[in-house]
Amino acid sequence: METAFDRVIDLLPGLVWTALADGQADFVNRRWCEYTGLSFDQARGRGWQAAVHPDDRARLVEGWLGFIQSGCSGELEARLRRHDGEYRWFLFRVCPIPDASGEIVKWGGINTDIEDRKQAEKALRALERRARMIVDGLPAMITLMTPEGELGNANQYVLEFFGETIEVLKSRPVGFSFHPDDRAEGLARWRHSVQTGHPYDHEARLRRADGVYRWFHTIGFPLRDDDGRILVWYLLQTDIDDRRQSEDKLRRSEAFLAEAQRVSATGSFSWIFATNEIVWSEQIYRMFGLDPDEPVSLERIASRVHPDDVPLFEDMIARARRHESGLEYEHRLVMPDGSIKHLHLIAHGVPDQHGQMEYIGAVQDVTDRRHSEEALGALRSEIAHMARITSLGALTASIAHEVNQPLSGIITNANTCLKMLAADPPNVAGAQETARRTVRDGNRAADVISRLRALFGKKDIALEPVDLNEAVREVIALAWSDLQRGRVVVRSELAWDLPQIMGDRVQLQQVILNLLLNAADAMKDVEDRSRRVLIRTRPEDGDCVGLCVQDVGVGFDAKAAEKLFEAFYTSKGDGMGIGLSVSRSIIENHGGRLWATLNEGPGATFSFCIPVRPGDGPGAPGPGADGAMAANAPPRLGAGS
Repeated sequence: METAFDRVIDLLPGLVWTALADGQADFVNRRWCEYTGLSFDQARGRGWQAAVHPDDRARLVEGWLGFIQSGCSGELEARLRRHDGEYRWFLFRVCPIPDASGEIVKWGGINTDIEDRKQAEKALRALERRARMIVDGLPAMITLMTPEGELGNANQYVLEFFGETIEVLKSRPVGFSFHPDDRAEGLARWRHSVQTGHPYDHEARLRRADGVYRWFHTIGFPLRDDDGRILVWYLLQTDIDDRRQSEDKLRRSEAFLAEAQRVSATGSFSWIFATNEIVWSEQIYRMFGLDPDEPVSLERIASRVHPDDVPLFEDMIARARRHESGLEYEHRLVMPDGSIKHLHLIAHGVPDQHGQMEYIGAVQDVTDRRHSEEALGALRSEIAHMARITSLGALTASIAHEVNQPLSGIITNANTCLKMLAADPPNVAGAQETARRTVRDGNRAADVISRLRALFGKKDIALEPVDLNEAVREVIALAWSDLQRGRVVVRSELAWDLPQIMGDRVQLQQVILNLLLNAADAMKDVEDRSRRVLIRTRPEDGDCVGLCVQDVGVGFDAKAAEKLFEAFYTSKGDGMGIGLSVSRSIIENHGGRLWATLNEGPGATFSFCIPVRPGDGPGAPGPGADGAMAANAPPRLGAGS
């Protein structure tokens, strides 16, 4: 007979059940049966488990048994199947029911529908992910600071700008990246904002990962709770370096403007698109070789544009027709005498007082810069050529071994052929096969000689005083475009008191370039961290100077460490295996030594040291001097740090 208590249990806003001390269900209320579609008899014992989602069943049963063993109350989450087959999330709350002596005789539980809450949590997580993606994608640095003014978190732009992880940035003191001239005022303003809660607004220069300082405008606002307490500071840092430079130029007096344009080969202009009214400075007339007394028109400009760059010129006009605010182009001019000029144009469009779009901009003659870039390319080719020449010393033994094998085969085959022809009767078939082998070995020898001849071509360069720091800067400039394509950030720590050394500048730059590009190659597949290379120079004991190149790449196999500097050994799929061998020979010819160590973290460090004067310093002995690399070589220059 149904009691009033039973009716109350059935009316409770949840699925109520009880179980015996061993966990076997002995009661479920009407709501439980109506929801799951199972009868009371079907739910008894372990039958209730049929309504649990298969992916949640094992975990739920395991947790339920844990409560039984511990005798403690608890909560679990799992999905239950509704009578129509749909699964919804429920919160399972269980509690022991003891008798008068305190012994657990039964268990009571209630299942509460939390599907809406779970969906809300899922939507919130998705919203948080989208918000993070948006923040990381913004072209500005966004930083979260604690109420005490310390770094809490930052977006991806911050990590890429400084070239460090969030953990490294947190370990640094606040204001570490300020320009020394801006640090005192910037920190004073920040401390005042933290103490008073007033918004922070300041402009200062920040040091980028490559050592370049750029101007940033920082705005900081506090987020407060209902009681007015600051929970976090939001800092928005916008790169205004270009704007500051433009402002600096505008602050120059008119008296110096014309001369500055002449010296810098830069001219200014204005262009009202609707009327095609164009005003040039005197310098632009010089660039185009046109008479300043004659009006400027698009047709006259187009007559000077290189035929291959006419599409760029037409695209600029099309963008101006669409009233785009920013224009930047680089194109060539063909002068009446047939010479070529390279111009760089940048313009910004703003509506004038009549609402017409007016472009204000500058044009710079970058012909000399283009020629300099070509010269840099020629210098790179020169260094590459020197690599081929210096390879000869390291490859002679290996090439001699390769040539000796086919030559020995030729002699053996020739003798065998003579014996076969002298036999009675002559073994013509065997002699023919032996002759074919002779030709094969001859071709092998010819191939080796051909490869050897390709390395010849230019004379040696005499020793000269070399500033190793300057050599490093030139190599970084040469490899800059390749490093940018590989998303590699180079940071240099060059000792200011580094003495000059006597050496072959081009050969030493070849070693530095080889180590730098090897470091970049070692990080080409790295995606989970910033690709950073550190180049460091410093004086060494024994009147020597040292250099190290440290990366965060894949490192190398410690078991194969002794083979790294051997000719023709390579860990690259497309490598020749001569770069490090040649580099070692160059350093040893300078009386120095070259070695490698694995970092404590990811990557490896390659280091060398060279005596200031020939004949001094470490000489040939040391890591890598005997064609191998000692596994316990001392990590000079902070290698592996």
